[in-house]
Amino acid sequence: MTVSVFCQVSLQHNPYDDGLFYHICGGTIIDSFHIMTAAHCILSLYRVVVGEHNLSKYEGSEQFIHVREIIVHPDWTGDLGKGNDIAMLRLIDPVYDNGFVELANLPYPDQMLPHNFYCYITGWGLMGTGAIPDILQVAPIAVVEHSVCSQPQWWGSIALRSMICAGGDGYTSGCQGDSGGPLNCFADGVWRVHGVVSYGPSGDCNQVSKPTVFTRVSSFLDWIYSVSLLLCL
Repeated sequence: MTVSVFCQVSLQHNPYDDGLFYHICGGTIIDSFHIMTAAHCILSLYRVVVGEHNLSKYEGSEQFIHVREIIVHPDWTGDLGKGNDIAMLRLIDPVYDNGFVELANLPYPDQMLPHNFYCYITGWGLMGTGAIPDILQVAPIAVVEHSVCSQPQWWGSIALRSMICAGGDGYTSGCQGDSGGPLNCFADGVWRVHGVVSYGPSGDCNQVSKPTVFTRVSSFLDWIYSVSLLLCL
């Protein structure tokens, strides 16, 4: 059983409006016109790249699509500790099935995973060695249930029920560049994206009792579907 990475997106920014784009965050393909990411990733002059594997070279599997509209969750305040760190990108052109992309399956409403349930984090974020990888990284990471993650020696009161904690073992974590990307979990016989990378500790990302914190997708399904359905109205 191998985690599928085909719903993973590279969110890229053109800071100087000169046609050169750089990876800044991850994302997830929700449907052919919508990408889910973290609200704190939102800047401007975006494109998304689906079917990406190696950022440093063109491999023929990529689709480069510009963003038509950015929809940030209405309760996002810019404070990661208050949650709602989720946004949707509406694309100018649709993602098409070229054999290297797939739509993400989402969890059930309010679905929560048990403590030590293993999922996978994927992305092009900073590695423990300090290197920034060109190749998409995939790593198993264990869920830390809310009753543990919200303890004072962990994340305390800023670990909300609308979030998922995973990691905190000092070995595996998300890091800068992974934000907005998916937490893939095999549950009920299906790979589902249960989380969106939101925040972690400052400095070294791999800290004991400071797991990576994800926006819990199952807490935001009504909003996600309301945004994607607007395209059909």
